[in-house]
Amino acid sequence: MEKSNRFVELYHYLQDPHLVARFQRFCGVHGTFSRTVCAGTKDRTHSQNNGACHHHSAGNEGENLAVIGAGEGEIPTRKRVIDSEVANISEKLPQNGAVVSTATAGGETVGLGSNGRRVAGATEPEQREKESGAPGCSTVKPRRKNSLTGDAGQEFLIQNRFLYYMFTFGTELGNELFYITFFPFVIWSIDAFVGRRLIMVWVWVMYLGQCTKDVLGWSRPASPPVVKVEVFYNSEYSMPSTHAMSGTAIPFSLFFMTYGRWEYSFTLGFSLALCWCLLVCVSRIYMGMHSVLDVIAGVVYSSLILLFFLPVMDLIDDFNLTCRYAPLIIISLHLGLGLFSFTLDTWSTSRGDTAQILGTGAGIALASHVNHYLGLMPDPTPDQLPFTTPALSASLFGVAVLRLVLGVLVLMTTRALMKTITIPAVCWVFRVPSADVRKARQHMEVELPYRYIVYGAVGFNVVFLVPLLFSYIHLS
Repeated sequence: MEKSNRFVELYHYLQDPHLVARFQRFCGVHGTFSRTVCAGTKDRTHSQNNGACHHHSAGNEGENLAVIGAGEGEIPTRKRVIDSEVANISEKLPQNGAVVSTATAGGETVGLGSNGRRVAGATEPEQREKESGAPGCSTVKPRRKNSLTGDAGQEFLIQNRFLYYMFTFGTELGNELFYITFFPFVIWSIDAFVGRRLIMVWVWVMYLGQCTKDVLGWSRPASPPVVKVEVFYNSEYSMPSTHAMSGTAIPFSLFFMTYGRWEYSFTLGFSLALCWCLLVCVSRIYMGMHSVLDVIAGVVYSSLILLFFLPVMDLIDDFNLTCRYAPLIIISLHLGLGLFSFTLDTWSTSRGDTAQILGTGAGIALASHVNHYLGLMPDPTPDQLPFTTPALSASLFGVAVLRLVLGVLVLMTTRALMKTITIPAVCWVFRVPSADVRKARQHMEVELPYRYIVYGAVGFNVVFLVPLLFSYIHLS
């Protein structure tokens, strides 16, 4: 009984948003919250994922979710059931609970201080600096809006710019821009065999992580006390952290797949993988997107998937390359998984991301099958292994950069062209109004085929069209 109580206490401690907030303050991140509004909230915290308020009670870790629509034909969005008292407070507060306001009177800026008094003659950044008690702080806003709500986020203060940029880089290691450059770079300039298998691992890890999020339905850490340094994924659920999952799966899979195949030090390879993993995981806490428990669960969950998936990797890869029915099974399986994930929840950014991941995986697998059938990009024979790391030179670096730039341009062109063709076509087929593209994409019958087709074409070109182009212009 005592052990179970300790386990429950540890569970609540690791999920506590105040633990995230303390880490953020330790790293020099300060919110622009009002102390007057936040006073008296030791027993309960009013918060919402994207900065408005919802009710947390000490004995209730879950939240009631209600799906409500705004009108006929409009896709419902996720709302939290809140009491009238909290609703009244949230109406008065801007995003992230900040109550900093300014008024211009006779050419003079008037700010509302943390104690509720007006401070005249101070600009807004100066007023925030006075409230924080930290001279020299930089006022920053999240770089990207939330793609579901359009929320641009609330300004916050940072004292340590090095940590801010380091953790911003760390969190970008789990975003689309990184994926669309890193995976192709591995395939085009390092090892195509490793690249296609690495993408297979990434697809399964991310798919299972996104589905688990929607099944569990845990909310993001409450703000306040947490400062939302990032708001782009703020509308998604929280448990587990898919950034932590990909930040574990990608570097360690890359290490296990290349060690022995390439000649390099075990200590060096493992250390780089560990640093990569830690940087991504800690960055999610710094950004205020996940609790410590979310991140730990993501690492453990990803490790369990790797323990199951890596031993059967040869079997799956051989099937994709050699089975005559592989194209049909690949398309059907990935599309079926997309249909399943889209039935788990109302529209959110996670649904589009899931379809995008599955489409990419299907395109890569199909192109690998076509290459094997046509005898293109053959895998090296065992007598050619292990590979020796070539000496870094200006010409080698220049060719790799040229391949990456040209290849990514082809991929971006493919994506733009396929979007232009696919969205209107799918809207026409399913009779969905296409005047407002953003709203049209919220319909499952539009978003699933659109994302699947567009990113399936991108994935196919990564392994088939772009290497063929490199061969034609002698950049292989």
